[in-house]
Amino acid sequence: MLQVSFIRSQKDRVIEGLKKRNFSENDLQIIDDILKLDDTRKQIQTELDNALAERNRLSKEVGDLMKQGKREEAEQIKTRVAALKDSASPLEDKTKQTQEQLEELLLRVPNIPNESVPFGKTAEDNEVYQSWDKPFPQLDAGAMPHWELATKYKIFDLELGTKLTGAGFPVYRGKGAKLERALIAFFLDEATKAGYEEIIPPLMVNEDTARGTGQLPDKEAQMYYVERDNLYLIPTSEVPVTNIYRDEILDENALPIKLTAYTPCFRREAGSYGAHVRGLNRVHQFDKVEIVRIEHPDKSYAALQEMLVHVSGLLEKLELPYRILRLCGGDMGFTSALTFDFEVYSAAQQRWLEVSSVSNFETFQSNRMKLRFRDSNKKTQLTHTLNGSALALARIVAALLENNQTPSGVVIPKALQAYTGFEVIN
Repeated sequence: MLQVSFIRSQKDRVIEGLKKRNFSENDLQIIDDILKLDDTRKQIQTELDNALAERNRLSKEVGDLMKQGKREEAEQIKTRVAALKDSASPLEDKTKQTQEQLEELLLRVPNIPNESVPFGKTAEDNEVYQSWDKPFPQLDAGAMPHWELATKYKIFDLELGTKLTGAGFPVYRGKGAKLERALIAFFLDEATKAGYEEIIPPLMVNEDTARGTGQLPDKEAQMYYVERDNLYLIPTSEVPVTNIYRDEILDENALPIKLTAYTPCFRREAGSYGAHVRGLNRVHQFDKVEIVRIEHPDKSYAALQEMLVHVSGLLEKLELPYRILRLCGGDMGFTSALTFDFEVYSAAQQRWLEVSSVSNFETFQSNRMKLRFRDSNKKTQLTHTLNGSALALARIVAALLENNQTPSGVVIPKALQAYTGFEVIN
C-alpha cells in the first residue's frame, strides 16, 4: 500500500507510474480522491484535537475551582465540558469512518513501477533480460510431452487426482514422488547454503496476513477460502513467511533477514483448455520453495540481483535452458515495483514455461504490515521486502522429464542423483 505522504509529495511520479500500468484518465481520478479525502480527514482530526484539548483544559480548571471552593463557577464550566464531550463523540466516529474510506481507496492502488519497468500491456511486451547462450536439447524422433511420459513411467497421475479431489490436483507416485521430494530437498539445501533460514509455516492464513502481502483484496478470487474458519489456503509461502515480522520494529543491524520455505501452494487458476495447460503446465496445487528477504531500502536492489543469481544457479545445476524476462507495467503483479520472470525451455512442447518470479516490492508490503526498522538516528523507516520462487516444481518436473528423455528412460541431472538415489526413470 502506498503512503499518503508519498502520493502527496510525488503525485506526478505516482501518476506516471500508474500510466505505465495502463491506468486511464478516469482510473487516475482515484489519486485526487485520496488526497481530497485525506484533507477531509486532517480537517476533522484537527477539530477533534481542538475539542479534546479544550475539554481537558476545562476539566483541569474545574478541578482547580473545586479546590478553591468555587463550586458554582465549577458547575458552569462542567456544562461546557459536557457539551464538548457530546461534540467530540460524532467527530471521533467521523474520523474513524473517513480513515476507513481512505484505507479502502489506498488498497485499490497498485505499487508504482520502478523506472526500469518497460511500458506494455501484456506478456508479449515483456523484455528479455538474459538469454540462454548454450545449445538447446535435441530430442529423438517420437519424443513425448511430459504428460505422456508420466503415463509411460507411472510418474504422476492426473486422473487419480481428479478422482480424489478434482482437476488440477496431481498424484505423484513411485520415482515421480521421489523426484519431487529430491527437488524440494535440493532447493532447500541450496537456499540454506546461501544463508537463508528455513521456515515451516502454516498452510492457511487469516485475513490480516493475506492483506499484509497484498493477496487481499487483489487476488481474493484466486485463493481457496475456508468459510467456516475464515481462513485462506496459501497461494505461496511468501504470504505467511513475510508476515512473520508484521507489526514489528527491527533493529537496523538485524537486516538483512533471509528466509526460505517449502510449502504446497493452492491457486484457483482460471479455467482454459489446450496443450499449454495440459499435464503439469497449470495445476491448482503445486510444491514450491520460496526465498524471502527483508532489506534496508538502500540495499534492496542489490539483494534483488543476488536473488536472480541464486535462481539462475539452480537452473544451471539442473542443466535446464532458461531465460529471464523483465515484466512490463501491464503484466506485473499488483504489489511489485520490479519483477523478473524465469522461464525454462520445454524441448518436447517447444515452448517456454514460467518457473519463477523474483520481485522487489519496496515499501508496498511493509507499509501494509507496519514492518519497520530503527536506523542509527533512532528514527523508524519502512523496510523493503522481496521474494522469489526458488523454485516452483510442477513445471520444473515437466521440463526435466521432457528435456532428459531418451529411448531407454529419463536421465536425472547429476546434481539431483544424490537426492533421488537413482540415475534414470524407466
